[in-house]
Amino acid sequence: MPKPAPGRDFYIATADEIRAGRTTDIYFVRTLDILKKAGRSRANVVAEVTTGALPNSWPWGIFCGLEEVVHLLEGKAVSLWALPEGSVFPPKTPRGIPLPVMTLEGPYEEWALYETPVLGMICQASGIATKAARIRKLANGKQVLSFGVRRMHPGIAPLIERSVTIGGLDAITTPLGADLLGVPAIGTMPHALVIVMGGPREAFAAVHKYLEAKIPRIALVDTYYDEKTEALMAVEAIPDLSGIRLDTPASRRGNLAAIVREVRWELDLRGHKDVKIFASGSVDEKSIPALLEAGVDGFGVGTSLSNAPTIDFALDLVEVDGKPAAKRGKFGGRKDLQRCPKDGTYEIGVRTCPACGTKMAPAYTRYLDRGRVSAPLPDLAAIRERALHETERAALES
Repeated sequence: MPKPAPGRDFYIATADEIRAGRTTDIYFVRTLDILKKAGRSRANVVAEVTTGALPNSWPWGIFCGLEEVVHLLEGKAVSLWALPEGSVFPPKTPRGIPLPVMTLEGPYEEWALYETPVLGMICQASGIATKAARIRKLANGKQVLSFGVRRMHPGIAPLIERSVTIGGLDAITTPLGADLLGVPAIGTMPHALVIVMGGPREAFAAVHKYLEAKIPRIALVDTYYDEKTEALMAVEAIPDLSGIRLDTPASRRGNLAAIVREVRWELDLRGHKDVKIFASGSVDEKSIPALLEAGVDGFGVGTSLSNAPTIDFALDLVEVDGKPAAKRGKFGGRKDLQRCPKDGTYEIGVRTCPACGTKMAPAYTRYLDRGRVSAPLPDLAAIRERALHETERAALES
């Protein structure tokens, strides 16, 4: 049976392979070879990372993935300036100039092989973090759990869970993510437990008897019978039931908001107003408002998070040996990106905020100085707090 190359079982690049430039596009390898033979590989270049537009016309994104970029380029003769990770940014400044989220400077041969992985690290992470933040805002304070890792290769499960945590979600699901990120993994029961135990009553009784006491009891109530029926079975079998989860399959779903209302009514009627209702299964931005109105207390969101559209960042040279240079459609020369500390407005080369008149401040932090780490990388809690704070004042639509 065909399998990966000798010595490996999974199609995952190792850290050493990424650092060795093995995951770059081959034309960078060939370009570097040509430049070396032409005596131009040590040309000092400045490059900027920008995006001309965000997916689905989003008015803002969350910059995510910087920590990995710093680790990748550390030790190279490269200087790196960037927005702090977790920053909210628009695709363009008020004057219509693509906003550079990151700037690199150094001899081209020092980082030529890393353009591909650098972009991959921030494009996907920023897209997932942005999607998570949008869903969190729509959820209006209700709990949102990340169920997305099963939709993507397990090799990037930590990336997904870090990104959704930065975006503001309340919980992840994998033991590895919990260990790496220092946050708890959540989860009570799948449909498999009901099926193997022989039915919902038996499964709920087993959860009550055997699940660790410290773990909140949330029963999945749509395996065999009507959701109301299984919800009532759950409250009978689990005296300390915290909540029930609806994951009704599409073929049986109909109007999920209507199902939520019925279940809520039956629970309340029998004195179980404290039992929360969680909805999962194809939950996305479009379905959340109606579910909130129906009385949902929390959401499990999967595919729409892990399969979030990537932010289409590009890395372009804007200066060579001190002279402005850029391809067509790009703006040459190093940009002096400023930001208003009061309202968050970005602009290039402007000292007074065009929106409120406040004195602008440099938007960048210098994270690498010729390969040496020159600013501390914040921990996950600080990055998450930045993203939460900045998205509070950001509208979902422009």
